[in-house]
Amino acid sequence: MLDHTSEEQKEDLELPLFDLSKIATATNNFSMDYKLGEGGFGPVYKGKLEDGQEIAVKRLSRSSGQGLNEFKNEVILIAKLQHRNLVKLLGCCIQDEEKLLVYEYMPNKSLDSFIFDQTQRRQLVWSRRHHIICGIARGLLYLHQDSRLRIIHRDIKASNVLLDCEMNPKISDFGLARTFGGDQSAANTERVAWNLWREERPLELFDECIEENCNLSEVFRCIHISLLCLEEHPQYRPSMSSVVVMLGSDAVLPQLRQPGFFIREHLHGESSSPFKNSTTSINGLSNTVPEAL
Repeated sequence: MLDHTSEEQKEDLELPLFDLSKIATATNNFSMDYKLGEGGFGPVYKGKLEDGQEIAVKRLSRSSGQGLNEFKNEVILIAKLQHRNLVKLLGCCIQDEEKLLVYEYMPNKSLDSFIFDQTQRRQLVWSRRHHIICGIARGLLYLHQDSRLRIIHRDIKASNVLLDCEMNPKISDFGLARTFGGDQSAANTERVAWNLWREERPLELFDECIEENCNLSEVFRCIHISLLCLEEHPQYRPSMSSVVVMLGSDAVLPQLRQPGFFIREHLHGESSSPFKNSTTSINGLSNTVPEAL
């Protein structure tokens, strides 16, 4: 299946090296018709090898400024990370100034292709969404704590969560933030979740198409946990191991304080008053939310 560029590189990488001509053939010379998408690290193409295996090829940007040896070392580290909720790296290509990463192909593409599509989103019933949330958390726990390395993704978003044929989530780009210094196309998200929560309007945070089949208790719990992860001070943010436990249990959740971005905005606004915590019941569910004095 694989052609190797040189025995020396093979020994150095301990990872299958694909020949550039084979990848070019598999992707129809990186045809736009084969392009799956593009992120901060470069475009991704679908390909099919001679034996019929489908692959995803990430063509890394030439502007990264990274040396060849450093790239090799990072690829070796990425290849050693194996978890059911991480996309598997099959090999790479370093040839003619090209740096290509070859991954297993995910037939359902990325999570954002479902969330932001009016038709596809209806396939994501709440039980499936909760399964995806828990899978992402387990993948991050592995990266943070259970792997031989400790990797902070820094760019988790729907487009970096891929879905296999059974809709199991697999995190992608988990080593590239460390390798290339972050996704340079990253953008700030709208800061609406906290305001809706404190205004007792959490139902506006989730897709109306799942209202009939969702477990409201689980929905509110997931929102609460996500806001805990936005705490201003690191000591108040849960570890990923705690997040996984909280997602899978009915234990009482820690009280919410103000998210960091909310505090910073108010300190520069019309009021910098301290906050006090109060407990508010939303649709019969008791949730702790902060209230401004």
